[in-house]
Amino acid sequence: MPERDPAERIGGFAEVALGYSEAEAVSEARRCLQCANPTCQNGCPVGIDIRGFIREVIDGDFAEGIAIIKARNALPAVCGRVCPQEEQCESACVLARRGEQIAIGRLERFLGDWDLARDAGSRCMPEMIAPGTGGRCAIVGSGPAGLACAGELARLGHEVTVFESLHAAGGVLVYGIPEFRLPKSIVSAEIALLERMGVTVVTNHVVGRLSTIEELIAEQGFEAVFVGSGAGLPVFMGVSGENLAGVYSANEFLTRVNLMRAYEFPRTDTPIKRGCRVVVVGGGNVAMDAARTAVRLGAEQVVLMYRRTEREMPARREEVAHALEEGVRFEMLAAPTRVIGHDGRVIGVKAIRMELGEADFSDRRSPVPVSGSEFNAECDTVIIAVGSRANPLVASAAAGIAISPRGYVVSDEDGATSLSGVWAGGDIVTGAATVILAMGAGKRAAAAMDRALRAGTGHV
Repeated sequence: MPERDPAERIGGFAEVALGYSEAEAVSEARRCLQCANPTCQNGCPVGIDIRGFIREVIDGDFAEGIAIIKARNALPAVCGRVCPQEEQCESACVLARRGEQIAIGRLERFLGDWDLARDAGSRCMPEMIAPGTGGRCAIVGSGPAGLACAGELARLGHEVTVFESLHAAGGVLVYGIPEFRLPKSIVSAEIALLERMGVTVVTNHVVGRLSTIEELIAEQGFEAVFVGSGAGLPVFMGVSGENLAGVYSANEFLTRVNLMRAYEFPRTDTPIKRGCRVVVVGGGNVAMDAARTAVRLGAEQVVLMYRRTEREMPARREEVAHALEEGVRFEMLAAPTRVIGHDGRVIGVKAIRMELGEADFSDRRSPVPVSGSEFNAECDTVIIAVGSRANPLVASAAAGIAISPRGYVVSDEDGATSLSGVWAGGDIVTGAATVILAMGAGKRAAAAMDRALRAGTGHV
């Protein structure tokens, strides 16, 4: 798929991947074998008819192709960009056995973009499969799980209101993923389509402060509530110096830049430190996003420090390659032991070399410190991207809801929690995972909520 040249893209936040042309999409689709038993569909968490939409691309019927996708996924232009298809549907493609799997994600993106390019009134609307039921549903959080749940409930005929704590809807799609990977205009357009389906979005409403879940049910009349508030509370390393000026969690750094457009300061109101020498700690997609964002803010040097090797990095291979192309330097097998400061500000990181020992619970070899291998890395900014967890605000929003020892909401396979009438799904249940897995959880919960609402109201 065509991409912007690295020398061009590091100068701004324009999207890196440019997408397929119609001719490129049809050419790629024609490689599909149209298997009688499409194993690729088994690898899709929301069960998209992959063979079906690719067949329509082959035939040039893009309208039917996007309709097939939207029968299962209301956010194709989003998922086509950020979902790790290489680990899901594409890895299950029969052609993957010889390394020639169909670029399913890029074809999904093509159809999503084709639909977005049409007039708003002509865009494909997910099929409404039920008349209005009168059932009222509240969704806490407008990230992937919440949006998927809201869209499915709307299709099933229920009245849906989404409560978002921030000033813009989209959750991690708008505050966590950079513009150069997922333009905010695409997220806004996809949410606008949900609103056309009848979904109401209320922003600047913190459930747990402005209202509790009990109040949503008892006072505002919602009959079913879905909690999809994600896991956006940052985890720190627990080393000295993390409170120095110039140290950011990746969550704060990316939220300031992505959602609050700090890269346009002073035209926008949100400032950000534009470091000259930046150290990013971590090896996942969030670390790559933070490092590549720091490059675009004008850093002279960006070092990504990771305690294992590049092979063990959980980040997508595509993001790793892009980071290297854009000048990010990888410092592998190294872990910070202290952030060094002077007059309250960061001046460096003290780190230690690591070596890989035995495999851990994640089946990756555990990093072990090498005695006597400490070294200093000069920097003026440190961005910590070592993970996130559930915000304890969720527990305070629903007194009595079962919470795991790690702070996540406990639910069954359908998302039902210990509180009657309350479901949950996505990162608030599983911990940080992928967009499409969160959407799958939202859709499963919506089906269960629909069954419960119909049983309770007498609807058939």
